[in-house]
Amino acid sequence: MFRSFSSFNYRIWFLGALVSNVGGWMQATAQDWVVLTELTDNDATAMGFTMALQFGPPLVLVSLTGWVADRFDRRKILLLTQTVLMGLAIGVAALLLTGVMTLPLMFCFALAFGITNAFDAPARQAFVSDMVMVGDASNAVALNSASFNMARLIGPAVGGLLIVVVGTGWVFVINAASFLAMLVALVMIRSRELLPRIKNTGRTRLAEGFRYVWGRSDLKVTFVMVFLIGAFGMNFPIYASTMALEFGREADGYGVLSSVLAIGSLAGALLAARRDRARIRVLVIAAGGFGLASMISSWMPSYWSYAAVLIFVGFSTVTMLTTANGYVQTTTDPALRGRVLALYMAVVMGSTPIGAPIAGWITDVAGPRASIMFGGIAGLVAMAVGVTWMLASGRLHRQKNTRFRLTLDETRPISVMRADPVEFSDEVAAATTPIRTLRAD
Repeated sequence: MFRSFSSFNYRIWFLGALVSNVGGWMQATAQDWVVLTELTDNDATAMGFTMALQFGPPLVLVSLTGWVADRFDRRKILLLTQTVLMGLAIGVAALLLTGVMTLPLMFCFALAFGITNAFDAPARQAFVSDMVMVGDASNAVALNSASFNMARLIGPAVGGLLIVVVGTGWVFVINAASFLAMLVALVMIRSRELLPRIKNTGRTRLAEGFRYVWGRSDLKVTFVMVFLIGAFGMNFPIYASTMALEFGREADGYGVLSSVLAIGSLAGALLAARRDRARIRVLVIAAGGFGLASMISSWMPSYWSYAAVLIFVGFSTVTMLTTANGYVQTTTDPALRGRVLALYMAVVMGSTPIGAPIAGWITDVAGPRASIMFGGIAGLVAMAVGVTWMLASGRLHRQKNTRFRLTLDETRPISVMRADPVEFSDEVAAATTPIRTLRAD
């Protein structure tokens, strides 16, 4: 389960990311609570618009951010983006502590966070694969998700408590300090131990990531499923905060709900780390599980019964996202991994500008339970899309020598790029074997 820890670089990265992510979840909790209760009078639509501004840039800038992740040194990109994110956190803290923060200013900061994260996310996702051997990439992705969700388990609860004790401004200060852990980790990483990378120099290659995904039906269906749940089901800040208010809870109650969600998320990430590779059938099952658990949670009559069902919502969510992320990384041509991951992150993060305002509007008009139910239906639709693809693609068939057992043909690493020696560095040419072009479906 922990084989990626044999890499020094990955161990350092894991620890730095864990500390930084704890601070990030504390800040996310504080930001949501500020918009919902301090800058507005429980206006879920404003909260959805804030989320749209923060998660919209990955969708708008996807071509540029993916090219940057493939073209430039990812470690240096992360050093820059993490520094900028730390500065933005300090700026929000200063405005909150001096009492001059307004909703329009928060919208501006949300947009700035979104633009910076648009460059940070694909570089960070692709950098994980640079630190471990090819065979450990799926395990590293799963452990990275476990780190993220361990932070999600701790951060919101601590953040909610700190909001009550010291106020939202100081939560942003603490998050700014947590970025130092990631910056130190990036400085300590041994560049010579990173995997050699293919050199991409042509500006005409911006569209190759799109063409690559469009040519593979398995990636297209993966992206559609993730989009449906990301847009309409994963608006947890809106759901959890408004449900906490409905049950008569304050910021600490909202933080606890977010942390309970992370219990299931962590379990899903650790279970994914045990699998030898990511499989689409797991993604389909997890999407259905998400839809069912979300719908059940919308019927819960009390705070703690709602919290209990959130464990299963978190488990299915992270199982789905970790499987999708691992599948995309391990079956994508390394020359295009950054651009394809930028597309994937645009789907995950960029779907929020579409879904969050809708979820906020439904919450304001019909209540949070109706909004959660709508997200659950999206999960069931995503499962139906996956099942339809498996049947139509011809990959699902009866096993030989059995009457009722079915099997699904799995995808191995696929390259649709012609191996042009000019595009490869000497180190890559010496360390790799040419891969023949395979059909994706």
